[in-house]
Amino acid sequence: MHRPAIVLAHNIGERYELPIPLTLFAIGGAAVVLLSFLLVVRLSGETQPAIDAPDPAPARSFPRVAGPLSILFILAIAVIGITGVQAPADNLASVFFWILLWIGIPLTCGALGDWTRPVNPFANLARLGDHAGLRKLVLARKTPLEYPRGLAWWPALGLFVLLVLGELVFNSETLSIKPAFVGAMLVVYSLASFFLGMVFGPEWVARGEVFSVLWNTWGRQGWFRFGAPGRRGFAGGLDVPFETTPSRVLLVLLLLISINFDGLLATPTWVKHIQKDQFALSTELTETAILAGLVVVVLAVFTGFAYWSARLGGQKSSPFTALAGLLPTLVPIAYGYLLAHNLQYLMIQLQQLYPLVQNPGYGNTQTTFVPNRNVLPAKVNWYIALLVIVAVHVIAVVLAHRHLARTAADERAARRSEYPWLIAMVGYTAFSLVLIALPLTQASG
Repeated sequence: MHRPAIVLAHNIGERYELPIPLTLFAIGGAAVVLLSFLLVVRLSGETQPAIDAPDPAPARSFPRVAGPLSILFILAIAVIGITGVQAPADNLASVFFWILLWIGIPLTCGALGDWTRPVNPFANLARLGDHAGLRKLVLARKTPLEYPRGLAWWPALGLFVLLVLGELVFNSETLSIKPAFVGAMLVVYSLASFFLGMVFGPEWVARGEVFSVLWNTWGRQGWFRFGAPGRRGFAGGLDVPFETTPSRVLLVLLLLISINFDGLLATPTWVKHIQKDQFALSTELTETAILAGLVVVVLAVFTGFAYWSARLGGQKSSPFTALAGLLPTLVPIAYGYLLAHNLQYLMIQLQQLYPLVQNPGYGNTQTTFVPNRNVLPAKVNWYIALLVIVAVHVIAVVLAHRHLARTAADERAARRSEYPWLIAMVGYTAFSLVLIALPLTQASG
């Protein structure tokens, strides 16, 4: 009888996953490869033009109702984190931040579109600070400062890296997993959002506020636009090109790399290493170095294949510009692995909200409530993940076909240019499937 594999890969709770046959993963990989090549052969050169619109979502005013409510809500969550019990699973602040804000909302944005713009508390705090009278009082000027071009998306990228490290690396009892730490960081970031909104105005929400940027990026794949540019339908917002700047390219790449990094830390080999390593700091530094190494390797590989595709298509663009043009094709793949890697974990941990709504973290938090760990059986989870991975890969191939058909010298060159990028996507899919498979599979017999 197989025993559950327990992998401590997240801040809240544990991942309970049952081993399943390796053949299912082999079938999934083969299906992705076969469908990809069939699509490339059958797709014609006809395509839709790119949408000429700015990369950031359009600015909006401070919502009169949702704005104050969202701010009061996030401040209440912060107070619960600071003053409530310090067991992460028994405090609403930790569960809300690491389960809903970090995983749940991105998954809904990737399916529906970025619905969060009116209710994002950090964006609303920045909008609240963007007031001429307040700015005159504090900064002695009525208009916001010009957002530096060199700053670009670096603030959002830096904050995203810190969040990834906080969830997966520095998640000890004294750091990001502690509800008081989560609450304190929510207060600090709320004040920073208010002040930076006052300084830079709408540009801070568009490029610097990390949750606005992340949810908007995931939302470009979702069905509805909610005021953002792009056509309605799945991946409609990805017809809007990403900015060709290093910070923007790295930010989108990290959506994919961070999920693979999470899977790598959950592999049995790494878990055994953690159990043997008595020096936690050296482990954390090693994991940080692994993340940096993954970024360098993935950036180099994708840039090389993108440039190869551009050259076969008759383009004279630089390697970096070639990668930026194909960047939208990676968003659906990243979403597929975000769902595949976290679906079972999310289904279990969301059940913790039921007792936390009754007692968010004060007094006696002991409860007889036990989450149903079989709410999504392992085989069902894998079949859902397999279908999603195949579906998003198909979307990625179609997006790549459209872009390369637009930019190639002719239809024949466009067909040639598709194969290098297809090889890169299929290879990365195989690599990602292995990372997902290693914590789950176990040879039978």
